[in-house]
Amino acid sequence: MNNHTATAVKSALDNWNLQLSRLNQLLDGLSDDQLLKEVAPGRNRGVYLLGHLASVHDRMLPLLHMGSSLYPELESIYIQNPDNKKNDFTPAQLREAWKKVNEQLNTQFAKMDVADWFHRHDAISEEDFKNEPHRNKLNVLMNRTGHLAYHYGQMIFLKK
Repeated sequence: MNNHTATAVKSALDNWNLQLSRLNQLLDGLSDDQLLKEVAPGRNRGVYLLGHLASVHDRMLPLLHMGSSLYPELESIYIQNPDNKKNDFTPAQLREAWKKVNEQLNTQFAKMDVADWFHRHDAISEEDFKNEPHRNKLNVLMNRTGHLAYHYGQMIFLKK
């Protein structure tokens, strides 16, 4: 891999870490009661968005061939269904899941070489990947970084 490729991967990882840092800082400043509020009238609650993000990041582990999900039980509540306004998991439980999932992801990311980021992920067949090599692990990271930034933008409204 050339130097430009390594720089591109580093830029993507730096942006991932920046967005994680922003959300972590926001979460540190929010009480559990604030997380139980809607980000805007008629919109998702902060606790639901936290569960959603934790579940999406948890699903990255098997998607990127980094092991099994740590919290598969979150998926049906926070990905497959809209906010039902029940407290299936407490804010404390979701904060812990968020922390552990991202620690595991970052541990796995640190083990990867630049070339590893250009390998296929689990949602594309080897045959399709030959025709669409842009559907790689780096693409997943960039997509999930944008997803994280989007929901950070919603959750910032919980801060008062």
